[in-house]
Amino acid sequence: MKRASELVLTAEGLPYHTRLGAEHLSDNVILVGDPGRVALFKNIFDSVLHESYNREIHVLTGRYHGTDFTVVSTGMGCDNIDIVLTELDLAANVDLATGEPHPAHRTLRIVRIGTCGSLHAELPCGSFVASAYAVGLDGLLNYYRHEDVAFADDLEQAFCEQVAIDPRMARPYAVAASDDLLHRIAGDMVVGITVTAPGFYAPQGRFIRKAPTLAHLAGQLAGFRWNGLRVNNLEMETSGIYGMARMLGHEALTVCLVISNRADGTFISQYTRRMEDIVLQIMQQLASGC
Repeated sequence: MKRASELVLTAEGLPYHTRLGAEHLSDNVILVGDPGRVALFKNIFDSVLHESYNREIHVLTGRYHGTDFTVVSTGMGCDNIDIVLTELDLAANVDLATGEPHPAHRTLRIVRIGTCGSLHAELPCGSFVASAYAVGLDGLLNYYRHEDVAFADDLEQAFCEQVAIDPRMARPYAVAASDDLLHRIAGDMVVGITVTAPGFYAPQGRFIRKAPTLAHLAGQLAGFRWNGLRVNNLEMETSGIYGMARMLGHEALTVCLVISNRADGTFISQYTRRMEDIVLQIMQQLASGC
């Protein structure tokens, strides 16, 4: 049995941060960053089966056209992804009384619906981008042993050779999306590589009052090419989701709405209607494929 300091649970015996048990967890999981975005799903679900809150984590499980979905807000950044993905897997695959894995593995289909910054003028604000691969600058997966897991090592090597990352920073890693979810959901979206940064300002090359170390990061990323794909966008969660999902045996895909274009300097702050459109589209695609 794992010690209480390692398998951290609430007084009710639930994962400490998400407070989500197996009975309220659907096989279809939608991740959003903003806790306020979870309320959007209440207007889409035919019925709500479970709801809970803890800090920035808002959990909502509901039924849409006969298919159950669990929506979880993660907050911002891969540090939160480490917590949320681990605790989703705890609920799905671990006996919380003993800390031992269940004999049969349960696979979750995890789709992040988020926002991002585009690196190309021809990929304007309001566009949707699907991430076939993610390259992580965040370092999260470097803390896990994953020699037995197939990551995109050739992409990682090419990225390290072509993009100048300061050696003091975490080594980049690369992970592929779920082929099944990519083919089911991406449709006519722009598909390519997403780079995940460990912050919003200097880690993405933004200059406010203090100069960033990677001042030309956006331009370097925009020029990167690998196997016919380019880096389309920057955001803060996808590499952690893809890496954790692959290590833990789950399917994962990110679809982002472009709200910032780093090439032409534009930004949109009013995008609720576009977000509603993509949420409904993805839920319909998941429900029809279950």
